[in-house]
Amino acid sequence: MKYDVVIIGGGLSGLTAGSLLAKRNLKVAIVDKNYNPGGSCGIFKRGHRTFDQGSAMLYGFGENGFNSHRFVFNCLEEPIDIIKHDLLYCVNFEEKRIRFWPNVEQFVQELSEVFPIEKEGIKRFYGDMLKIYQDVMVETPSYTTPDEINKQNALKSIFRHPFSYIQFLGYLNKSAKSILEKYFSNKQIFHFFDKLTSTYCYSTVEESPAVLAAVMFVDNHVGGSYYPAGSTLFLPGKLEKVIEENNGDMYLEKEVVKIVFVDNKPSGVLLDDGSIINADNVIYSGTVWNLYEKLLDERYTTKKCRTWAKHLVPTYPSVVLYTVVDRNIIPEGTAPIEMLIGNPEQLDESEVTAYIFSIDDYTLCDEDEHTVIAIGPTFEKWDLLDSVTYLEKKQREKERLIAVLEKRFPGFSQRIRYAEVATPKTIERYTMKNNGAVAGPKQMLGQHMFKRLHTRTKWDNLFCCGESTVMGTGTPTVTTSGIAAANAILKKYKKTIFAYQKEQENYVRIIDKPVTKDKLFAQYPEDVKQIMHEAMRCRLCEYPSCTKMEPTDVRGIMRRVSVGNIIGAKKCWQKAPVSTTKLEEYENNCICFHQDGKAVAIRKIVEFLGEVKP
Repeated sequence: MKYDVVIIGGGLSGLTAGSLLAKRNLKVAIVDKNYNPGGSCGIFKRGHRTFDQGSAMLYGFGENGFNSHRFVFNCLEEPIDIIKHDLLYCVNFEEKRIRFWPNVEQFVQELSEVFPIEKEGIKRFYGDMLKIYQDVMVETPSYTTPDEINKQNALKSIFRHPFSYIQFLGYLNKSAKSILEKYFSNKQIFHFFDKLTSTYCYSTVEESPAVLAAVMFVDNHVGGSYYPAGSTLFLPGKLEKVIEENNGDMYLEKEVVKIVFVDNKPSGVLLDDGSIINADNVIYSGTVWNLYEKLLDERYTTKKCRTWAKHLVPTYPSVVLYTVVDRNIIPEGTAPIEMLIGNPEQLDESEVTAYIFSIDDYTLCDEDEHTVIAIGPTFEKWDLLDSVTYLEKKQREKERLIAVLEKRFPGFSQRIRYAEVATPKTIERYTMKNNGAVAGPKQMLGQHMFKRLHTRTKWDNLFCCGESTVMGTGTPTVTTSGIAAANAILKKYKKTIFAYQKEQENYVRIIDKPVTKDKLFAQYPEDVKQIMHEAMRCRLCEYPSCTKMEPTDVRGIMRRVSVGNIIGAKKCWQKAPVSTTKLEEYENNCICFHQDGKAVAIRKIVEFLGEVKP
């Protein structure tokens, strides 16, 4: 089968591009190495507990600010339920707990109490950044990347606010520190902003481009912080739903090993099983290093390009701790996101961000416990380790991260019910992020903005999106890169692009906290709601005990039904249907049956799809 577009990588950027193109009736294929789409954004389960595997500090769903996620779901006309956090997060800095309010003025007051001698500078800094942000980013929203901006529209915006644009463009090749120095002199406040930029884009204020910092420091306060009700399963799952409902195909557990060329032009992709997917256009959403070192044959690139890609500085490798703890060990008033700063003067392994989304979403675990996920940098060497040394090092990392959490939550180590660690090798295995560098190349001076991969390449049918491109890291930014890639192809086909419309209907529903199971799927009929809840019980096992090695993808069916992707679930079933007797066997093998005494109702769910064989 030949496609209009094949997309390499099923992370948020690739899924965004694919869903928008499918919505415009282009024939789309997504190829991803994992069995679940989403890249860093998604879940895994341990027992009945749900863990967000990576990207879960989400922005861009609000009515205000740079709301690219809201824009996409409105364009797709796909409803999604979202939780809005009361606070963006809290930073635990030098024994002070700084609350990041979803209001700039309130945050300015909070920060001024921590740095009273810088009160006037804080007020001026955030006032100036807010004005630039409102004039450049908000007044006339443009959901595209800088390399794809329409010049006529840009000129209109410049003439409307010339001073703000001159300032903004002047920040392009300056460091964030050079801007901060105009407002502040206190050494500690520079350390504080260092922690913000290292969290946002994995670089210090000296490394970070001022043009990015000016947006970062303000945007989150304006837009707010969010979490999909029921877990991050729903963000990629809803995008996949739109793709499959619009005649697109998902090729999961398949790895692209080469971009195929015909007559010196990309014509499709070669998979690890030897098959070829032909397409008129290719979108690449992976890392710049994998593109030049693995997928593009040297015949079609230059030594200069390969050398450039090889020498891009990556973000720090990360390590992630996943835990379940007694609920009462997390004090009342704790934010769902807590940044723990061990050493204010430099980035080291004591700098950890803790995610406790079960504070706002009770569906993730039992009522008497919390899921706590901690992510931070690791400076250990993880390559070329034998299995024994690797496991020993992994255990030490687990103990180290637990000790960091113990300082913030005394007694934490004694109240752990479950704990495991993902190392950089784990991260690379599941997301193909080289050496566990979760944010790709650093967004640092010298390799920022236009000095990264662009949406368009030297071939008119190969496009790029994702964190290696101009927009860099973060879910709203990679989503924007996916929008830009989709629009670039739509322009080729002379189809209507996706652009801001003032009166666009809203499909993002902010629901009350805390979210409980009875609040999920409220907009669905009762019979569908029950089926979706039953499908949510599936553990999405990496090695399914139900089907063992058989081809029927029960796990994929359940994942799709959980997010309301009934058409996708039917397509998944039709690839390898089996008899009712075989479905009964799958239920008898279900891990939920052996651990909880009640199997997932696989037969009932398949019958609901209306596709079971006699």
